[in-house]
Amino acid sequence: MSKRRDDVARHDLPESYETLRAEILERRDQLPKRIAQIAAYALDNPDEIAFGTAASIASAAGVQPSTLIRFAHQFGFTGFTSLQSVFRERLRERNASYEERLSGLPSGKDGDPNLAIVQGILGASQNSLAKMQRSIDAKQLDRAIEILAGAGTIYILARRRAYPVASYIGYALGKLKVRSQIVESASGLSPEIVSFATPEDAMIAVSFAPYAPQTVELSREAATAGVPVIAITDSAFSPLAHVADVCFEVAEADYGGFRSLSATMALALALSVGVGERRRNRPGKAKRSRK
Repeated sequence: MSKRRDDVARHDLPESYETLRAEILERRDQLPKRIAQIAAYALDNPDEIAFGTAASIASAAGVQPSTLIRFAHQFGFTGFTSLQSVFRERLRERNASYEERLSGLPSGKDGDPNLAIVQGILGASQNSLAKMQRSIDAKQLDRAIEILAGAGTIYILARRRAYPVASYIGYALGKLKVRSQIVESASGLSPEIVSFATPEDAMIAVSFAPYAPQTVELSREAATAGVPVIAITDSAFSPLAHVADVCFEVAEADYGGFRSLSATMALALALSVGVGERRRNRPGKAKRSRK
């Protein structure tokens, strides 16, 4: 290894995709412009980073191939290939079957596997809630509630793992007498449902990596039509963050590859109750500011 690479490489390399992702997010405001550009592309398109060539990735991200090497060096790797291996390992972990995840669960210290599962999931949930409690921004929360409280109809969009969040928000808003519409259709009419939304309405969109394509696509369509979008996602580099008026980043901890929605559900309830309370205390039709 050359002296230059010895100087660049660190011993505390990110050993997993989640560790690398967390470091990128922590340092995103300090990264040089082109490095930040490829960082955003990498978190938005991790599968492409895993299997693309340096030339194809650089072309898709709009940077020079040398930027990929600088990106790798920025986070302590000796080259792009070693960084790429982290993204490939992510795919192996993500594609593990549920049977494999079950086989990999640690056993309880007291020999009770069922108790170990409960304790592990509760521990992950507590970590998620504690992190949100430290990171929630009051001004951001106020603005999201102001937008939603002023909406004629709140459209709620989520798929796959995030779908329970949409269902719960719809239930809570219904009980609070707030007009809402969960975007779902057995006949495939979700795009038509979203097409009814106007700038006088609002949308809550929820998605986590790997981001549900239809959630991303319909959120973009709504934003293009002038509909305010409140996003709940897991990264500032999420495709939802790019179209949202307000974006909440929620990092859910996992236990053995099984990830709860504890912090996300807490935020969903806070938004719903906040909207109900804002409407109750403000007579007349709410006026919304999108500054």
